[in-house]
Amino acid sequence: MCGIFGYLGPQNNASEMAIDGLKNLEYRGYDSWGVACKNENGDLLLEKHIGKISEADDLRPEILDSINHLAIGHSRWATHGGVTDQNAHPHLSHSGNIALVHNGIVENYVELREELKKDGFEFKSETDTETIVHLIEKYVSEVGFEEGVKKAVKRLEGRYAFLAIHKEEEKMIAARTGSPLIVGVGPLDNEYFLGSDVPAFYKHTKRVMYLDDEQMVIIDNSGIRFFNTKTDEAIEKRVVELTLDIESAEKGKYAHFMLKEIMEQKDTLSRAINQEPELIEGMAQAIEDARGTFLIGCGTAGKVALTGSYLFSRIAKKHVNFTFGSEFASYQDFLTDKTLLLSISQSGETADTLEAIEVAQKKGVKIASIVNVESSTMARISDLVIPIKAGPEKAVASTKATTSQMAILTLLAYACAGKLNEGQQLLAATAGKINDMLNPRYEDHIKALADKIVDVESMYIIGKGLNYPMALEAAIKLQEVSYIHAEGFAGGELKHGPIALITEGVPCIAIVANDETRSDILSNAMEIKARGGYIIGVSPENSEIFDYWIKVPDAGNASPIVNIIPIQILAYHLAIGRENNPDMPRNLAKSVTVK
Repeated sequence: MCGIFGYLGPQNNASEMAIDGLKNLEYRGYDSWGVACKNENGDLLLEKHIGKISEADDLRPEILDSINHLAIGHSRWATHGGVTDQNAHPHLSHSGNIALVHNGIVENYVELREELKKDGFEFKSETDTETIVHLIEKYVSEVGFEEGVKKAVKRLEGRYAFLAIHKEEEKMIAARTGSPLIVGVGPLDNEYFLGSDVPAFYKHTKRVMYLDDEQMVIIDNSGIRFFNTKTDEAIEKRVVELTLDIESAEKGKYAHFMLKEIMEQKDTLSRAINQEPELIEGMAQAIEDARGTFLIGCGTAGKVALTGSYLFSRIAKKHVNFTFGSEFASYQDFLTDKTLLLSISQSGETADTLEAIEVAQKKGVKIASIVNVESSTMARISDLVIPIKAGPEKAVASTKATTSQMAILTLLAYACAGKLNEGQQLLAATAGKINDMLNPRYEDHIKALADKIVDVESMYIIGKGLNYPMALEAAIKLQEVSYIHAEGFAGGELKHGPIALITEGVPCIAIVANDETRSDILSNAMEIKARGGYIIGVSPENSEIFDYWIKVPDAGNASPIVNIIPIQILAYHLAIGRENNPDMPRNLAKSVTVK
């Protein structure tokens, strides 16, 4: 959610690098963007637009053609204030001497805004961001740029990351609390990048330094310095060399990242289960030792966590609590220093999940995480981490990370039952079945269904047991990219209200596993069919109840993994048929870094 880029160094096209960096962050989701650079004459140049970077065809030549060694950029996902040029970042201070970009939310901005207005500062936007840049200018006039930023930071409340430059100084100053910010160390002398995510600058360097909560960084031609924002004490940081496959972050032969990432599940599942046994067994032992384990996640990761609660019950005969990360604080009175919190996230930067971890840590809870981005905040603050190894996932709608997360939870459940080898064999066999399933004919079969139902207004999905969470996740996928109203239900709950929604011809997906729930779900599907519903069966076996059958492998306890994949494909082709961009759905962002 929102993207930040900054460059200071010897190269003379910083503004172009900023625009390119923002393009590499497009997957995060945004509705406006802008760049600011300092040219060779010391002028601060600003360019801001609504819409996509690729759609801008009137960039000012003085921005692109000037020699500039210092530039910042931002892609905005609107929170405070509408989608307008005035609200787009960067924002300038009252004098125009300072430019600033910002992710997150300043919770006390109303109070600060009123104070600054009384001091004579004029506001041109509706954003909380403009409060920061004016507050910095207020203090700069008293103590200079560096000390002014330090003083301003101490007055900010909330979760944020910002980057500021001053027209009279060759310098970048950034600070963060809650929102991600990473320093890239370039290959040239005194060359530095700043980004809200590594892809912002991965074409230039894989050497990074991490900015943690309540820390700031000052970068100039003499080098780089880190400080604690509370105490102003200097902090030593080390340079970390990332292992990053740049090609895996490109679309290649595919039209969209979403389809590419769906098809990559042939390989990502195998990578997920190829873990050191000690890593899986160590986290399983932590679950065994805990007096109460909570599984949390948000959005799709929340549905994965709910699936995990079924897996632990079914495989390990173990009760594990589930709640969404955004709701976890309501359970804090149950927490002790014997509790284990197992958090799930693709990005490792989800604000609600990070806040849940903070709540847990105050109670002395041990933190374990299942994440895709090993360098993320969540991974760095956890006591135990298992990486899912899915590689970069750029489409907003999660696909390969989802199935990899479920694979790890399946392994953990088997490990808790003392049957890790059995779990590994099940998942290895499942990966082979997915490899056979994901072929052009299979995709064409699902596309034919998408063509048939592309104009519907509503869809419903039912599941039971392990596949009830997949009914909920299927609804999310359809909502995210097709914009069709979709809802998932437990099959047994139909008669308690949802069946009233069924009308003639409405598509209803029945997720049917080859287990003890099969007859119940088929019975529920028949109830829908009797009321005119169009039944789409996702099942290893056909049934006379199905109007359209999508065959999936019989995968036993791994059925949630195989059953969600065809619905991912269906959501993709519905999006294409409805002329939506499946990679960047409206109003959504890949990493939700604000509450």
